[in-house]
Amino acid sequence: MALDPKTALEALKKVQDPELRRDLVTLGMVKDLKIEGTAVSLQVELTTPACPLKDTIAKDVEAALRQVGATRVELSWGARVRSAPGVAEAALTPGVKNIVLVGAGKGGVGKSTVALNLAVSLARMGAQVGILDADIYGPSLPVMTGTTSRPNSKDGKRLEPIVAHGLKTMSIGYLIDPDQALVWRGPMVTGALLQLLRDVNWGELDYLVLDLPPGTGDVPLTLAQNVRAAGVVLVSTPQDVALADVIRAKLMFDKVSIPVLGIVENMSTFVCPHCRQETAIFDHGGVRAAADKLGMRFLGEIPLDLAVREGGDQGVPIAAGQPDGPQAKAFFAAAQQVAGAISVQNLKAPKLPVLGAQPRA
Repeated sequence: MALDPKTALEALKKVQDPELRRDLVTLGMVKDLKIEGTAVSLQVELTTPACPLKDTIAKDVEAALRQVGATRVELSWGARVRSAPGVAEAALTPGVKNIVLVGAGKGGVGKSTVALNLAVSLARMGAQVGILDADIYGPSLPVMTGTTSRPNSKDGKRLEPIVAHGLKTMSIGYLIDPDQALVWRGPMVTGALLQLLRDVNWGELDYLVLDLPPGTGDVPLTLAQNVRAAGVVLVSTPQDVALADVIRAKLMFDKVSIPVLGIVENMSTFVCPHCRQETAIFDHGGVRAAADKLGMRFLGEIPLDLAVREGGDQGVPIAAGQPDGPQAKAFFAAAQQVAGAISVQNLKAPKLPVLGAQPRA
């Protein structure tokens, strides 16, 4: 007996996106549904190409359709990243769907390494991604991406980002002498950051990652006032002093109404390059415990591995240089968690007025 489209759609209404906790039909994720007898083909349009629960959705879709008589299910995938409310129309970054901040309560926890590898991971999974080095005093992106080019301008108004490892990148380090020290007061730093956001031709991006300076100073406050961030990813090492600082950072972002997407435990364990044995040099598991205590999503563990450091020093991030290795897979897994958290945040966030928009008379 042939299966009809209405029955198939009713079956698919029972399949929930595990992250968004709504059914695929209501979310508009079911596309190109076709039925020939008892053979069904369809496309599921994910909210991110880095969906962490793709396999679960596939199993649930097939099970639901087989329960109503489908004998063959052909499932293909699409992806359309949704925008954070108000961000795509923002005056600073038109065309950017989600601005993702990566921050830390203190320096030395590997925040820039995590930010860059998360960005590369999202790009390798099919998203359009850019990264802005927002640490004006200590820009590290030129070294970590191996880029020495100076950005040019096609229209005389906006700079063209430097493309590296599948990312659109920008850093104050591209514009100044590498040996020059910036002796700037706070307003100059925040002004430069806003200019790098506004006066760069970012184009159409699913995610723009901002690698913040450590701490809770002027830059996060300026961003809170001028951009509609999808959220912030916090980075910490497992030891108590780093965790105490990241908790303070979390409270600061709460105060300025920037959602905390979750926390990454960097330098989770040291992996010996010879025997591959793991040693918890900085303790282990403290970040997960802190995330549970504070009600934050735990985004994953990144090992302290020689290959990660070498990749950064050589200008080839590990997620780009050794994508099949265990170190890169840790970043890919964390990036999937970040993408999932953004999709959830965007779905539940209220519609907000566009920052910088002029009120109607």
